[in-house]
Amino acid sequence: MIKPTPGLSPDPERKQRVILAVLDGAGAGALPDAGAYGDERADTLRHVLARHGPLDLPHLNGLGLMEIFYPHRKRGWSGPPCYRSFYGRMAPLSPGKDTTSGHWELAGLVLNKPFPVYPRGFPPAVIEPFEQAIERKILGNVAASGTEIIAALGEEHLRTGFPIVYTSADSVFQVAAHEALIPPEQLYRWCRIAREILQGEHGVGRVIARPFTGAAGSFTRTGGRKDFSLSPPGATLLDKAAGAGYPVAAIGKVADIFNHRGITLPYPGGGNEATAESLLALLKIVPRGILWATFGDFDTLYGHRNDSAGFASALKHFDLFLGAILSELEQDDLLFVTADHGCDPTHPGTDHTREYVPLMAWSPGFEQECVNLGERSSLADLGATAASWLNLPPLEFGRPFL
Repeated sequence: MIKPTPGLSPDPERKQRVILAVLDGAGAGALPDAGAYGDERADTLRHVLARHGPLDLPHLNGLGLMEIFYPHRKRGWSGPPCYRSFYGRMAPLSPGKDTTSGHWELAGLVLNKPFPVYPRGFPPAVIEPFEQAIERKILGNVAASGTEIIAALGEEHLRTGFPIVYTSADSVFQVAAHEALIPPEQLYRWCRIAREILQGEHGVGRVIARPFTGAAGSFTRTGGRKDFSLSPPGATLLDKAAGAGYPVAAIGKVADIFNHRGITLPYPGGGNEATAESLLALLKIVPRGILWATFGDFDTLYGHRNDSAGFASALKHFDLFLGAILSELEQDDLLFVTADHGCDPTHPGTDHTREYVPLMAWSPGFEQECVNLGERSSLADLGATAASWLNLPPLEFGRPFL
């Protein structure tokens, strides 16, 4: 196996590079404490694979995906063998099942308490100052599906000009408005106001702008979504890498999740296909440092909408993207394929699920046979391993596994 040169700073003679592909919501089995979240039977990938398999996933299986669930190809599975990768699954050490906490922990930052959630809507201490600041009332203030609440309140929004505010089981304050009535820049200003209000006790993980278009019966959310996150409360892998002079490229919402801290190159994202195209472009122009791409369609389009068939189809398409990504990797590259939480489309409800996440790591320089890492005790082990690969100082949390 090719090992990074020992030290605590980048070696200018080596083009060390870490690529993170996060399959948003692709959980790998209920955690021991999942019952506290109502998720004791959640098992995102296994349920999708069982319901719609066998799926043709040669590249994911080559990195060890099926080995995670069926070690040594037990239970009759006879797919392609794993090749020279590390595989296993990781348990989030942070409480909750939130996108922000999952991403932060992958980058080496563990939270000791969950972000607040509001299943019954936000209290007057939040809504009243928000309404005063934007000089109008709001609609909604309930936990709801984004597409459903827009369908239900879109006409009233157009008639009154009042924005639609809603949340979910996640720690989010979402504001939806029709682009013909409220230009996106105005919606973003309102979200920045909400972000200033939502601090301390009410410090939700993200404020999300949700512009939409269309007419009654056919309202459609646009690609103008924008996330306004809290800043991470401690140093992350991205901070360490940027501080050491590495480029840190983040595609789509990843930069927003970290409140743009430690990001030197924010890059356009979108759906899974647009994210893959951006990652392939970055592989050609960023020869060292960190490239982070989160593939959000698994979560937003399929997990939250209980569409297991769509989730399965997205896995097949991602496997094609993965084949193209693998062909671009060089000797000193280290690729991780993982997730930030679960979002089981077969589970009751439409919310995130408290699960392990898969872990697959591969480099063209690896020479060992496949290594089963078993169950890691924190998502921060990924960040610690990435820091080691880049010769960065150790992070506060996590244990490297190479």
